[in-house]
Amino acid sequence: MTHHRPRYFLLFVVAGLAAGCAGATPEPAAPEIAAPVASAPPQPTPALASAAMPATTIAAAKPEAPALSPPIDEKAVADATGVEKPEKSPDGVVKASFPRKDVDVVVDGWKLPPFMGLTSWAAFAPGRKGVAEAMVMGDFVLFEDEVNPVMSRFLNSGVQVTALHNHFFYDAPKVYFMHIGGEGKLAELGAAVKGALAEVAAIRKKSPKPGSTFGAGSLPAKSALDATKLDGLFEIKGQAKDGMYKAVWGRDVTASCGCSAGKAMGVNTWAGFAGSEDNAVVDGDFAVSELELQPVLKTLRGGGINIVAIHSHMTGENPRILFLHYWGRAKAAELAAVLKKAIDLTAWAGKGKTI
Repeated sequence: MTHHRPRYFLLFVVAGLAAGCAGATPEPAAPEIAAPVASAPPQPTPALASAAMPATTIAAAKPEAPALSPPIDEKAVADATGVEKPEKSPDGVVKASFPRKDVDVVVDGWKLPPFMGLTSWAAFAPGRKGVAEAMVMGDFVLFEDEVNPVMSRFLNSGVQVTALHNHFFYDAPKVYFMHIGGEGKLAELGAAVKGALAEVAAIRKKSPKPGSTFGAGSLPAKSALDATKLDGLFEIKGQAKDGMYKAVWGRDVTASCGCSAGKAMGVNTWAGFAGSEDNAVVDGDFAVSELELQPVLKTLRGGGINIVAIHSHMTGENPRILFLHYWGRAKAAELAAVLKKAIDLTAWAGKGKTI
């Protein structure tokens, strides 16, 4: 009597022979089990996979915490920032807070107390031993006419500006929140915070009511910019419309889906100009990597261009891209020169190629 082996058994044999030919050690032959060929073995869940890992493997995968500088002293923070009683958390973070009581803010018809989100703060923790005495992170509550002077103060003091955005709708006056970070000597980081607060105080002393304009005056009723001249300054071909001008610099990323995304998908830096040669406005958006953000901010602020937002547009992209939005008023050629200097700091697609 002839016995027929199931077809799946032949698959195991062929697979074993193939592995042997490739120089791999063949797996032991699987026992003959009556099971449908089409059924797939269940995949382990992440939880089960983790549970199956040896404890020593899990421990080895966890990165070691860096050695830290000595604990932060509350009095040192108070002396550096000017805050009388900074608070120390159980994990050793010393936080200095500055409630905005100088200007009334109404949100959706309700006068918002500082307790409900109108408090600036800077928190200090030990830095990496041998690298920095302290690290600082913070969030500053600012009005429109305070944002750029305070940003320049921080940038010039060696403190990074990492985000700028709103927290409310229907707020009057408009409130913005500037996030900061940095490492260094505690006294220097604290002095930067104190300097930013002094900048705010000086602005509010000069004008108790937050401003509602950059104060650069009106633009010509009709734009009349020379697109050819701007093309030459930027060394790329832009677009012209009704006397206005726009140039776009794309860059390439891998999106979270693994797909490629670039210029046409919104991963780009752009600049739009209007007005005249001697009285122009520029607005736009920079797409920058994390390492490019601070140099670009310093260049734009150093050239008198105002930053109006810093945030992300995507999640899970590689490399990570941050977007900063800006607004500037000056002669068209002067604005273009500042922007070109900042654009040259970024790795946009096609960099080095001219029109």
